[in-house]
Order: sequence, then structure tokens, then C-alpha cells
Amino acid sequence: MADTFDPSNVNLDNVDPVAVVCYYSLGENEYNGKLGARISALFVILVTSTATTFFPVVAARVKWVRINIYVYLFARYFGAGVIIATAFMHLLDPAYSAIGPDTCVGMTGHWADYSWVPAIVLTSVMLIFLMDFGAERYVDHKYGLAHGSHNQRVEDLVTNKESTNTALTHNQLHSGDQDENLHNAVALAQSQKDDRPSGPSSKEGSDSHNHSSDIEAHSLTNEQAIERSYKQQIAAFLILEFGVIFHSVIIGLNLGTAGDEFDTLYPVIVFHQAFEGLGIGARMSAIPFPKRLSWLPWFLCSVYGLTTPISLAIGLGLRTTYNGGSFTAMVVSGVLDSISAGILIYTGLVELLARDFLFNGELTRSPRRLTFMVVSVFLGAMLMALLGKWA
Repeated sequence: MADTFDPSNVNLDNVDPVAVVCYYSLGENEYNGKLGARISALFVILVTSTATTFFPVVAARVKWVRINIYVYLFARYFGAGVIIATAFMHLLDPAYSAIGPDTCVGMTGHWADYSWVPAIVLTSVMLIFLMDFGAERYVDHKYGLAHGSHNQRVEDLVTNKESTNTALTHNQLHSGDQDENLHNAVALAQSQKDDRPSGPSSKEGSDSHNHSSDIEAHSLTNEQAIERSYKQQIAAFLILEFGVIFHSVIIGLNLGTAGDEFDTLYPVIVFHQAFEGLGIGARMSAIPFPKRLSWLPWFLCSVYGLTTPISLAIGLGLRTTYNGGSFTAMVVSGVLDSISAGILIYTGLVELLARDFLFNGELTRSPRRLTFMVVSVFLGAMLMALLGKWA
């Protein structure tokens, strides 16, 4: 339609408004050189996004790394705010701009028959809910109650790296609370160990055997609890990362082929991907991966860190032929952004806000810590929303 529209000869009485909209909205390839800067962006984004994604995971899983708990909580809840803002400002709004009712796509063919952006978002939300609910029911059916009552907190993993045989529940990992009972339990176990008779006897041998059996039984129970918690959370996380990766692919392609706006997009996307990586990494750090899958969090961090650079490299390869403003590109971008928006809206509001704050029975009672956590969420959302002005 834009191809047959002659802007120099327009009759307002019979002009097709769709042709006018398509003429102004559909673009052409705008690549304008600066290949060196684009190649540097590939490595800068690779390093920053990977580093911020790995940081929360390293803090929670590497025993010799000890950081202040407020540093971890900031990363954890700042990332939550980033995910929520990304859903609305960086996915939902661009989806409307690509295939919404007032766009070339939204006025053409069957795209004009219905408001497809909210329909796709709604479908995505309901499907994610169904998958999340199914995962919860599966874990509940196989292991019993979905949430146990263990005492170890994420602070002990991040700041002290306490070595205990206690699994972490979903709520406890996000509670932001200190658990004095843990230290009392450790002290009690140590005192009981010190009070055992030291002389050799058959009874001592029997007690030692029973003690070893108790440890083995407890270890088995702990492994089962970890497996249960892992299965409960991993599906929701993989869906979240899947939605973010969709968005990162589009970002990489657009950055590789951008025109005059490249100078603005470059720094904005570096921060954008770093903040998003912080949210992904913080979410992953709260999942208790079983020993047999200890490699998985590192792999998932690497996948996110590599997604945008690989997409950027593909964009550079197609820099003179790829047209991000074409009708087909707008349809693909709009549909993917709508799907991703639904995923992140559900995850952000249900998994991050509702489950971590509203329905978390083990949420910290410290007003200072609660205030810090909430402020971190709002700060992440505000900064990510601000970036939406440019990208």
C-alpha cells in the first residue's frame, strides 16, 4: 500500500487512510556505517549483561563469596522492578506501536478485525498461569505440600555460607529475614555432639551407627526437599527467561541495523540488558538446584548473556538488507513482544510482587529491611521505565 501511495498527489476526498499511515510508519534499511562502534557494542553488551546476570548467582552459590546482605537484597528486588517495567514499557508499548489498531499492520487485513495485542497478552498470561498451576499441582501430588517449613535463609547463603543440611523453601529464599533459630539449631547440634561420651564402647558404636543413619536419612530428606523446590520453581523461571530472550533477539537485530539513532541506542541498550540480566540472575539465585544440575544456573546465565550479542552479530551480517521497519518485521516484532509482555506481566506481578511480598508468610518483620526491599523494587521499575524513553 505504501508503495502505490504518491505523497505528492493526495486527494483528501478519496485517499485511503491506511496508505497514508503505512507510508509514514513503514521504513527502509537505515544502516549508516559505524561498523567499529557496532562491533564494540557486541563485546560491551556481552561483558556487562553476563556479569550482572552472574553476580546474584555467584553471591548465593559460591561459598567463599561473602557480601553484605543489603547488596544482595538490592540486586534481588531492583531486578524485580526491572522485570515489571520491562513488561509494560519495553514490551507492551512497542507491541502496540508495531501491530496496534493505529498502525499500518493494525489497519490491514484481518489485523484490523480485532485488537490483537491485548488478545495475545491475555492468551500468554492464561497459558503461563496454566503451566505454573500445573507445575504446582504436580509437585504437590508427588512430594506432598508444596512449601516446607525449613529455617535456613538466603542471608546465610549469601553472607555466611553456613553449611547445614537444610533445604530452602521458595518463600524463605525471598523473605529477606534473618533467622535466629538457625544459629540456635547449629549451636544445639554442636553442644549435643560435644556431650556424647568419648570412651570406646559397644553402646557408643551403636549410637554412632544410629547417628550416621539419622544423618543419611536427613540428607535424603533434604535432597528430596531440594528436588521438590527446584521442580516447583524452574518451570516459571524458564518461561521468564524465554520471554526475556525473545525481547533480546529483537533488540540485537535492531541495534545492528539502526541508523542515526544508534548513538543513543548503544548506551541505553547496554544499561537495559545489564538491568534485565540482574533481574534474571537474582531470580535464578533463589532456586535451589540439585547437585546433579549444579551446572544449569551457569549455563542459563550464559545463554542470556550471549543472546543479544549473537543477535547483534546476525544484525551486522544483515546490516544492508534487514529492514526492521518492514511490514513482516513489524508483525514478527509485535507478536513476539506481546507474548513476552504476557510472560513478564504474569511473572512480575504474581511471582515477584504477590508471592514475595503479599503472600509470603515468612517475610521479614524488620521495617528497615522491608522499606529497603520495596524502595529497591520501585527504583528498578523507575529506572527501567526511564530507559523506555529511548529504547
